[in-house]
Amino acid sequence: ADAGVADQREATLDVNGVALAAGDAVTIIKDLDVKGANFTAKRGTPVRNICLSDNPLHIEGKVNGQRIVIIAAYTKKN
Repeated sequence: ADAGVADQREATLDVNGVALAAGDAVTIIKDLDVKGANFTAKRGTPVRNICLSDNPLHIEGKVNGQRIVIIAAYTKKN
């Protein structure tokens, strides 16, 4: 039953329209101010082993040792 739910879910896409999957590595393409933390995720920062969230527009990843939610449209798949 879970496989059917995953197939019906909208795909999470990067800036180039490439589908992202859990465990992929992406690169941030724009400086992003991280809310709730005192740093900016810089352009070119690699994010490895991403996780998909319930919202197909967002991914989760670790940047500067903190787990953050990133808008998928601001990433590029490696």
